[in-house]
Amino acid sequence: MSGTLALTEQLIARASVTPDDQHCQQLLIERLAAIGLACETIESHGVTNLWAVRRGTAGTAGKLLVFAGHTDVVPTGPLEQWTSPPFEPTQRDGRLYGRGAADMKTSIAGFVVASEEFVAAHPDHRGSIAFLITSDEEGPATDGTIKVVEALQARGERLDYCIVGEPTSSATLGDMVKNGRRGSMSGRLIVKGVQGHIAYPHLAKNPVHELAPALAELVAERWDDGNEYFPPTTWQVSNLHSGTGASNIIPGHAELLFNFRFSTASTVESLQSRVHAILDRHGVEYDLQWSISGLPFLTPRGDLSDALAKAISDETGVTTELSTTGGTSDGRFIARICEQVVEFGPLNASIHKIDEHIDVAFIEPLKNIYRRVLEQLVA
Repeated sequence: MSGTLALTEQLIARASVTPDDQHCQQLLIERLAAIGLACETIESHGVTNLWAVRRGTAGTAGKLLVFAGHTDVVPTGPLEQWTSPPFEPTQRDGRLYGRGAADMKTSIAGFVVASEEFVAAHPDHRGSIAFLITSDEEGPATDGTIKVVEALQARGERLDYCIVGEPTSSATLGDMVKNGRRGSMSGRLIVKGVQGHIAYPHLAKNPVHELAPALAELVAERWDDGNEYFPPTTWQVSNLHSGTGASNIIPGHAELLFNFRFSTASTVESLQSRVHAILDRHGVEYDLQWSISGLPFLTPRGDLSDALAKAISDETGVTTELSTTGGTSDGRFIARICEQVVEFGPLNASIHKIDEHIDVAFIEPLKNIYRRVLEQLVA
């Protein structure tokens, strides 16, 4: 059994359902401290975070490459639907099964073993290596990576490169790298009306009727055209509710929940102001509350994406594609203090599903790709 596979199985065997780390990070600390990384645990409201760093001989003049990821996993779902227990790593038919196999304990194991091999081969490496690991990525993400980023920001820590080990591959290992993510912004719109008897509409004010023309315009609006890396911004209704359930009552209010998935082609302020303008133009009486779960981030082609593309090609022969598809990730926080942030990891077809798995044949190549990037950027 390879060292990467063995460590992956050790991590899967710990039922670290968010935000309970189940001492996964302690296992990482033991391995990382042994190769000279100074390890610091940062706890916040039951969330365990790890910041570990090994400074290179060039000190602050050298580049700092960070491996980032999460030890927490999503809940298993119905246990009886799993072919084998989710926290008993099981190999069958060339695959390793277990919760977190793809998202993202294999990546973390790959980070660790790649770093061990790199340090053994280059004990006097010029650049620096760091790990930023949280147990709060699959949950609210309020006490995880963001807390470490805030602490590093307060210290003036400079991060040059960051690889987030999210499962980004689509059809085969290495075919896709994420160099950015769209932002996510939601709205809760309450349209005010006057409740009344449906036979006397002149004595009431139907909020659904008030909303309808504005809603049609919001649906038809083209918010932007996207850019080289991002598709156009989308606006979608997630819920629309009004009325008491009775067929003879005009409702007193209507509630609309909606969400923007937006790129760097738009800003929070521009999208919000345009929504308000449409509602105001149609004379809607309303209250609107906004919530932002993530801002967009983008890393244009540069040293990190080039090094990763070369490592993938050299290891697998695959030509990778840069993409910004998918939901949010902790890269959105790290991008605040790091100019070059990309995500790369195993296939994502089984993540969050029953019988989550990874092809065993991809485990060593994944680790080797991470090591090749270290050799290009840190040696």
